[in-house]
Amino acid sequence: QVQLVESGGGLVQAGGSLRLSCAASGLTISSTAMGWFRQAPGKEREFVAAISWGGISSYYEDSVKGRFTISRDNAKNTVYLQMGSLKAEDTAVYYCAARRLGRPVGSRWYAQISGFDYWGQGTQVTVSS
Repeated sequence: QVQLVESGGGLVQAGGSLRLSCAASGLTISSTAMGWFRQAPGKEREFVAAISWGGISSYYEDSVKGRFTISRDNAKNTVYLQMGSLKAEDTAVYYCAARRLGRPVGSRWYAQISGFDYWGQGTQVTVSS
């Protein structure tokens, strides 16, 4: 059974930093594409960042480019989202997601909710202005 458990959320002032973690079990992240999405109150869940199964490629939503970095520690089977220069509009519940190996890829597969098969329960990030 696949489980993804996020942690690291909290309250931070604008301009500050946070690092989110996603600990995976039931799958090996080194052979799995992983992603981060977020959902603000009253809004749809949206793509934030993703990393390909080989770690060769990473992808970012335009508003977080240069501020957020996705990475992973294969030995710990954990994916991270380092967030810097945080803004009030980054306030949301952040979700970790994993994609089953072997699925055919399509255009911008990494940015679609349907592109991922497993989801964590989310962690709240609140940025005060």
